Amino acid sequence: MPKETPFFDLFERHAATLVDGAAALRSLLDGTQDLPRAFASIAAHEDKADTITQEALQAVRRTFITPFDRSDIQDLVGSLDDAIDQMLKMAKAVRRFEVTRFEAEMREMGVIIEEAAAVVAEALPKLRALNENAADLNVLTERVIRLEGRADDLHEAGLKALYQASRQDPMAFIVGSELYDHLEKVMDRFEDVANQISSIVVEHV
Repeated sequence: MPKETPFFDLFERHAATLVDGAAALRSLLDGTQDLPRAFASIAAHEDKADTITQEALQAVRRTFITPFDRSDIQDLVGSLDDAIDQMLKMAKAVRRFEVTRFEAEMREMGVIIEEAAAVVAEALPKLRALNENAADLNVLTERVIRLEGRADDLHEAGLKALYQASRQDPMAFIVGSELYDHLEKVMDRFEDVANQISSIVVEHV
């Protein structure tokens, strides 16, 4: 039978695409990088993530012994991939609508997304030793959940402010609300990652 595939290496490589993609998204939102460069960076990291996802799914099929349930591996990799996919969808919307200025709440959501990516990247290596790291993993996943809650609050506050500022310009509200929706979905996917990690901890510790 094939030797056990280094699934943990794949998880950690995938997390690195999230960290780099989130940094590019944050730089787009805060104006430290222009749209063409930020978009190209996010798209490149999303391509890397797709490749890693395919490697992981193929490894699940061909590996006799996996570190935990095959469905857990597939769900974890899928949620990681969904997070970077949503970042790219956000960048595509920015490019489509030619947005060059972002509201304060959007910029803050970008900071939170970058922090969530860093937390996930810190958590995934700890899956290598579940019993030893269960408590740390619980702390880290709870941190992601709290970040998602903060992002929800910013989403609601941002939409309210956008509505009040755009009463004479409905298109501005439509565009802005779509961007907020994409940012919220990025954080929702990070919450999915945290929930998958928590599920693995519960099942295997």
